[in-house]
This record gives sequence, C-alpha cells and structure tokens, in this order.
Amino acid sequence: QRTGGQLVLAFQLAWKFLREGRTQSLLILAGVTIGIAAFVFVSAIIEGLQVNLLEQTLGSQAHITVEPEETPPRPLMTEPGVAFARRIERSEPRRRPFDQWQRAVRRIEATDGVIAVCPKVTGSALAYRGAAEEAVKVVGADPARLRNIVDIPSNLVAGQYRFGGDEIVIGTSLAAKLGASVGDPIRVRSGDRENVLRIIGIFDIGNEMVNGRWVVTSLRNAQTLLARVGDITEIDARVDEVYDAERIAREVEARTGVPTESWMERNRDLLIGLRSQDASTTMIRVFVLLAVAMGIASVLSVSVVQRRGQIGILRAVGTSRRTVLGVFLWQGVFVGLVGAVLGSLVGALAGELIESSALFDISVTPRLLATAVIISVGTGALAAFLPARRAARLDPAAAIRGDE
Repeated sequence: QRTGGQLVLAFQLAWKFLREGRTQSLLILAGVTIGIAAFVFVSAIIEGLQVNLLEQTLGSQAHITVEPEETPPRPLMTEPGVAFARRIERSEPRRRPFDQWQRAVRRIEATDGVIAVCPKVTGSALAYRGAAEEAVKVVGADPARLRNIVDIPSNLVAGQYRFGGDEIVIGTSLAAKLGASVGDPIRVRSGDRENVLRIIGIFDIGNEMVNGRWVVTSLRNAQTLLARVGDITEIDARVDEVYDAERIAREVEARTGVPTESWMERNRDLLIGLRSQDASTTMIRVFVLLAVAMGIASVLSVSVVQRRGQIGILRAVGTSRRTVLGVFLWQGVFVGLVGAVLGSLVGALAGELIESSALFDISVTPRLLATAVIISVGTGALAAFLPARRAARLDPAAAIRGDE
C-alpha cells in the first residue's frame, strides 16, 4: 500500500508541475510530437517503398529457382602441344534433362520455410497472328501451382485464369502487339513444331518483360510444343520469409543436388539498395530520438532548478527520494506518451496527404504505431532519469535556502 501511495503521490505531483509550467510543457510536448511525427512519416515512406520494390521484383519471379546446369561446351579438336584458335558455340539453354524432377519436387516441398512449389517448362518461341510476329517465352505449368508463385488470377484484366487443352493466358502488351483479344487464336512455333492456341485470359502483372513476352499454358501443352515431353526445365519455389530465401536455397541445393538460385542472388543490386535504405532509416530514427531525448532532458533539468525550493520542502516533510524520483520520471513518461499519440496522428495524416501523389502505398501499420509509442515512452523515461536522480539527491536544507 505504501508503494502504491508513493506512485499515486508522484503522479499527482508530476501532473501539478506540468500544469504549473504550462508553457514549458507545451513546448517540449510540441518537440516530441514533431519528432515522433517525423519518425512515423519517414518510416512509413521507406517501408512502403520497400514493399513496392519487392512486389514489383518478386511479383513475377520465384523466390527460389532450381534448374540443372547447362551442358559445358566440349572442344572438338585437342592435340597435346598444339594451340588452336577456338570459337565457343554454346549448346541451346536448358536442353539437359531434369533427372528425377518429381523426387526433387517432393524434397523441396519438405524443406522448412517453403510454402509453394511449381515445376515448369519454359522455352523460346515465335507467336503469329496475321502479319504480326513476336518473340515470346512459353511457360508451361499446372495452373493451381503457378498461381502460388506468380499471382496471375489477381492481375487478370480480361477473360479467365484457365489453360487446359489449347488454351493460353497472355499479357496485355503481347495482346496489343498481336492485335488479339480473349477468344482469338494465335499460332505459336518453336523449332519445327507449331500449335494453334486460343487466348482465354489477358493479364497485367506490372512487369513489361512478362506482359510483353509470356505465353502461359498447361504443362503438357508446353512440353509438346518445346519437345520436352515428360520433362521440365526448372522448379520454382516460394518461401514464407523472403529474406530467408538465400539460406533456404542452400538447404534445397543440399537436399536435391541441383544448382539452386535465390531471388537475393539474382537481384543483388536491389538487395544492396534495400539494405542501404534500412541503414538510412535507422540513422534518421536515431537522430530523431536523440533530439526528443535531449529536449525532454533539458526541459526537466530546468524544471529541477526552478523547483529546488519545492523539492526541498517535499523532502523536509518526509517525502522519500523514490517519490521525488518518480515525479520527474512520470513527467518524462507522460510527455513521451502524449507526444507519441499526437506525433503518430500527425505522421499518419502527412502520409495520407502525399499518398495520392506517390507511386506506391504509404500505410502506417499498427506495428509502426506501437513501435513509435514504445520508443517515445522509453525515450521519455530514460531522458527524465538524470534530472530525476539529481532532484532526488538534493539536500532538503540546501534546496530550501537555494544553495548550489
């Protein structure tokens, strides 16, 4: 009960001091509010930008790709002690069969962290419609598996997501180049094989390379067209945590014995950019919090000096050092909490105001708000600790006389 009474007394005195020094309280509250608003606003922008970059990059590619190595070129002429001028003619990409790919699929699915797996067959072809001719990439896969890797159904602009028999789904740019729409047939030729396929859906994935080149069809149809009957060219996988992709890729490679590449390896420049953004955001947050802490500490230090007489009287009538310490800690916590709430509102409002002109979503998440509140309150308490300790150590008699 005594401890509870001391807490209540400390809170009441803290509130009384804040009200009496209204001007100082409003100024430091304004400083904390602006600092937290900057913290929330900058964090929301950086997080929104990173999410947008990842969606644009990973929206049309797998997190992990497993595919056999290309067959290395062999020298046709070798003779010890004789030098030959050579021209290297590489074999056609990915013509090497994917041995026991069904077993590899099962092993990848059993790997911790992998949430989706899709065996695919891909290859180059030409698409014709009338006089129009375009180089395309044929992508053959099971539709249920493929949608877990590349979310084509959510990005359909016309037709349906279905490719059974002679049905295909293509991108908006390719449809425009061929002058085709849903229901139209196009001819697709790969080598000496040619099929007439019917467009059943058109998508816009937000990636021009995909929109302008992909011809998506069933696995069996693509295997026949690309002369890969019963075979595939690669296995795509999606992981639960995108930044764990490299670690999981190494585990998949050990399990399958097949070369495996993660999106982090394919997009090193993007990864460096994201990490640089994280470092920049951290530095901005640190400076903002230092400014908030210095503001709170300086104002409360002045308050201790101004209230030396009152503190001395409180100590003289039996108020404990712990209670005096609690008075100023409560002030720091109160200022941090109210500043966090107001700053979060201002930061969220600023994000809403510029979201209409930004090229990506700026969302202030509950996690970001909770982080802002915790950091602000913690910073307020820590910043108040030194002034509070100084106040608690004041000698009552010296404080009443105003001695240093």
